[in-house]
Amino acid sequence: MSASTDLLVDAFGRVREAVEEVVDGLGADDLAARPDGRANSIAWLVWHLTRVQDDHVAGVAGTEQIWSADEWYEAFGLPFPEEDTGYGHSRKDVGRVRGLTAELLAGYHAAVHESTVRYLRTVAVKDLERIVDQNWSPPVTLGVRLVSVLADDLQHAGQAAYVRGLLGR
Repeated sequence: MSASTDLLVDAFGRVREAVEEVVDGLGADDLAARPDGRANSIAWLVWHLTRVQDDHVAGVAGTEQIWSADEWYEAFGLPFPEEDTGYGHSRKDVGRVRGLTAELLAGYHAAVHESTVRYLRTVAVKDLERIVDQNWSPPVTLGVRLVSVLADDLQHAGQAAYVRGLLGR
């Protein structure tokens, strides 16, 4: 590993810590609570950020998603297609993410985190320049994709922490 990949491992570890803190001790009702009845819930935010990380990292690693490979899709029992990551969900869709436990959310995120770190330990600095998506201009490199996932994850983890803070008011 290099300093660059060590930095990525550290950054994804911070996402992991934020997820653990935000769901710790919350019941299903608090996890599904939505400020003003329409905003994203903690459950949806954590599920979504984890699904995106799982989907995108598996995509660049050329591996199967943990969601499918380890039967998390079945464990969650959500009313969405297996490939759904939450991207483009409506307010109604967000409201359908209910009945989840902190242990389930944290467990899935831990499994995805472990898979992410395992992959990152195989990445060399030169690999970060590899083009992984030609659908953008300029094309997206592995490094840019990983930073994009981190940015998205950290934003959603922060939103979930904010919602948790509102629950205590």
